[in-house]
Amino acid sequence: MGLGRRLANHFRNSSLPSILAMSRRSQSKFSKSQPQSGPSQRQLRVGELVRHALAEMLSRGEIHDEVLARHVVTVPEVRMTPDLRLATVYVMPLGGKDIPAVLEALERHKRYIRGEVAHAVNLKFAPDVRFMADETFEEADRIDQLLASEKVRKDVEN
Repeated sequence: MGLGRRLANHFRNSSLPSILAMSRRSQSKFSKSQPQSGPSQRQLRVGELVRHALAEMLSRGEIHDEVLARHVVTVPEVRMTPDLRLATVYVMPLGGKDIPAVLEALERHKRYIRGEVAHAVNLKFAPDVRFMADETFEEADRIDQLLASEKVRKDVEN
């Protein structure tokens, strides 16, 4: 019996269809059609780099604006899109006052901020920035109020 005939018999008797099915399953695991559960490591890392660059600009007073000069602005979070072309910057003035004025001042200087971020963070494309008010403090207060409510307190005691 020749080598070709032995190989043909081997593959005929082996579980080749099950091997092919296993390879198809492993390919579907990495398909792009499934939504990701959260941001990738790269998105998180680039978001942190953008956050640090922007926080440094604000703390040094590199953005010359009356409104920003009167407020200490914190940048608790920056979220990047998967293609890293859009950065959503969450900001909060210390004390939580004049949020609309601070957001408007940042929007006025968006082009300058984008350029400075592009110099600070080495990316193929400079991400476009959009500014949003950070609402985590209001959400934390709402949760505290819910936990302190009479209905929840009764559930915890029982």
